[in-house]
Amino acid sequence: MITFRMLSTALLWNSQNELLMMKRSLTRTLSPGVWAAVGGHLEPDELNNPRAACLREIYEETGIEHDEIEGLQLQYVLLRLNGQEVRQQFFYIGKMDVNPRIVTNEGDLHWIPKEQVLDRPIPYIFRCLLEHYFQVGLTPHPWIGSAGVIAGTEEPTVHWNPLIDPKQL
Repeated sequence: MITFRMLSTALLWNSQNELLMMKRSLTRTLSPGVWAAVGGHLEPDELNNPRAACLREIYEETGIEHDEIEGLQLQYVLLRLNGQEVRQQFFYIGKMDVNPRIVTNEGDLHWIPKEQVLDRPIPYIFRCLLEHYFQVGLTPHPWIGSAGVIAGTEEPTVHWNPLIDPKQL
């Protein structure tokens, strides 16, 4: 039986071009010891508002309030199959120069310079997203990514397409 999970994640940058990343605790069930962005699962009352879930997760994991973040906007929607679970993840990008105020048992937060982000052990799907973002930058439209394999091979990939309303073309 296929199940579904929705997540919302924040890529938060500071004025020194550093990304706020979490090195996940070794005691975590999901991806222990790897580096990730701030984020988590949508609650039932957030299913139609992943931005609210993103802001809640930022506050829960960092203590940073929504009004301390500039320009938080949806940049990616990523779909992937993980076993029998379809995961839909919303990625928001924003700027801030506020340091995290709390300690969480989920992991340790660090500001990582952009040129060092991909040097860390990060999940494959997140790496693909960051590589795409570093290539195209912030765009006026979000991107939709679907994880899969390259046709005729077993090599994993993410297929990217701009998410644009065809009526506006």
